[in-house]
Amino acid sequence: MSDQVLHLELPLNEQGARRLTLGTVVVLSGLVFTGRSRFHIRAVEQGLVPQLDYRQVNAFFHVGPVMRQAARGTWEVVSCEPTSSIRFERYAPEVVRRLGLRTLIGKTTMGKATADALREVGGVHLTKVGLCGNALARSVKRVCSVHFLEELGKTEATWVYEVQDFGPFFVDMDARGNNLFRDLDSEVGLRMAKIYEKLGIPDGYEYTPVSGREGR
Repeated sequence: MSDQVLHLELPLNEQGARRLTLGTVVVLSGLVFTGRSRFHIRAVEQGLVPQLDYRQVNAFFHVGPVMRQAARGTWEVVSCEPTSSIRFERYAPEVVRRLGLRTLIGKTTMGKATADALREVGGVHLTKVGLCGNALARSVKRVCSVHFLEELGKTEATWVYEVQDFGPFFVDMDARGNNLFRDLDSEVGLRMAKIYEKLGIPDGYEYTPVSGREGR
């Protein structure tokens, strides 16, 4: 990853997204919207999405936030810990294409189908760099709106946040179809083969399975 932090203004345009490279560390300022499983399922299977201008709000934050109602009916974010994006791989490619999303934000990474969709529309996936959800919540300047709150509850509802210097995150999937985690897996595989050779461990060596019952 880069040691420098790139400040990005949302919404990203296609050219800006396609310039981002794997490992770039970023913080975000602008509008993001939230969603989890129910967002994806309803969008794909029922055609139900919040009535947003997705040209202006095109950063999708994979999170089930902890929300608290404050005075005069306003809302504040207690915590917004990103959830694992790979959970949504079944539906995400269609959501990315249908809404023209430029930015996905979550934890860990996603699969080839989502990578293909991001390459087509010109979008990236960003993953967290170790900050906890309570710290991220401090970068939410304002809760702009909430959608489907009565139907889905606070965790699965779609919230729109205005954020400032939100992050840091790093680019793990770029707009060219590349995936940093996949590349790291390949590199580790090559290094492990050399380590096995150096230690004299034969090809196909099988370790003793551990079932948790031995020794009882």
